[in-house]
Amino acid sequence: MPVFDYRFEVDASLEQVRDFHDSPEVLRRLTPPPSRVEVHEFGRMQEGMIARFSISMGPVTIHWTARHEDVSEHGFTDVQLQGPLAEWRHTHRFLPQAPQRTQVWEHIEYRHSAGWKGLATRLLFGRPALWFLFRYREQVTRRALR
Repeated sequence: MPVFDYRFEVDASLEQVRDFHDSPEVLRRLTPPPSRVEVHEFGRMQEGMIARFSISMGPVTIHWTARHEDVSEHGFTDVQLQGPLAEWRHTHRFLPQAPQRTQVWEHIEYRHSAGWKGLATRLLFGRPALWFLFRYREQVTRRALR
């Protein structure tokens, strides 16, 4: 199964980073244009919380349902229950480096479907696309936590 890792540091406390990711607005803020996110269900970060949202990329809309697991002050994991990939497990870890400095570690384990659907997800969620997405998220997170 492919794995994607991305790490960066922000000048913010562990609590600030965690609170930023706990906001229902976080999905909209962390999605790069021209994609748009519509959140259908998203609660406070807690074990078992279900997030339902759709991502529109031009004429294509992807519906996604994820469950949050391993929720702690140091992060959480969202597991795709329904969505575009055969499997998607995204772990967000927040690692304090100093009182006002935190490392954000994004770790994704994923598997593409077979056939045309898999071809589409390889384009939309392949390594280059994930790198671009998380580079964008790094910049947004840093700006938001200044």
